Amino acid sequence: MRTKIKNAFSSKINAIGLPILALCWVSFFWGTTWIASKEGVKHMPALQLAAIRQFIGGFLYLAFFILKKTPWPKGKQWKSILILSVLNFVLSNGLSTWGVKYISSGLGAIIGAIFPLWIVIITFFRGERLARLAVIGLFISFTGVCVVFYDHLGDFLKPDFRFGIFISLISTLTWAFGSLYTKKKAASFNPYFSLGLQMFISSILLFAFTGATGTSVSLGEIPMISWWSIAYLVLFGSVLTFIAFIYSLQHLPAAINSVYAYINPIIAVILGFVIFGEPLTVALAIGGGVTLFGLYLVNFSMRKARK
Repeated sequence: MRTKIKNAFSSKINAIGLPILALCWVSFFWGTTWIASKEGVKHMPALQLAAIRQFIGGFLYLAFFILKKTPWPKGKQWKSILILSVLNFVLSNGLSTWGVKYISSGLGAIIGAIFPLWIVIITFFRGERLARLAVIGLFISFTGVCVVFYDHLGDFLKPDFRFGIFISLISTLTWAFGSLYTKKKAASFNPYFSLGLQMFISSILLFAFTGATGTSVSLGEIPMISWWSIAYLVLFGSVLTFIAFIYSLQHLPAAINSVYAYINPIIAVILGFVIFGEPLTVALAIGGGVTLFGLYLVNFSMRKARK
């Protein structure tokens, strides 16, 4: 009898505890990847860093599934994988990595969190009505972003800063389109295998772009600190944390699973302050908090509308 109770208790803990543990992992480590990206792009071209990171990460995924003799995608599944490769990894991940070369990691993380706002705006232009709560959330988030940029008004005179903000915003837009496309074209194909293929394909496209534009450097010129950053991004950004993310997505309600999006920027801002001495101002703290609260309202409204 005791054994049965003990086994039942252990099963319940595993059913609840492991997904929550996976979510905690995602919430923390995806926040740290902004710091690793910032350190890496100080010493090498940003798009080349993204290409190497995604090539190694994608190769590891593919090697695993090839050894397992997992069936390859068929027909229209390849089209979806190719489109998501471009939207999620070439553009979103590539541009966000490039963006932190010119702006702080904390600011990049806050901008990266606003992609739900694009989803609401895109759906509005598609003819869908916006719930009142979503409109309120949009207004609050916009107010928060204005407060965040209050301390950076002088920085907008710098072309590099403006460029970093611009490509960071574009990266959130492409992630929003990628999220909507994933929802529309959701297939039964293995999500981990698909992820590996997206990473690998995107790395080939990024290598082709950096090679054609002459913006890459030889591997021997890349300093060890950037290689350590790439290793961290591959292990904790592209492999372990994506596995944890998909696992938590499959075992937790959307309302709980979305918590990571509010914690990642906080982790990035704090670590940016501690490690790089990036300014942690009152405007950044208040504006960031207001922006995240507005995003929460938008996400809550979207989940309520789906129900």
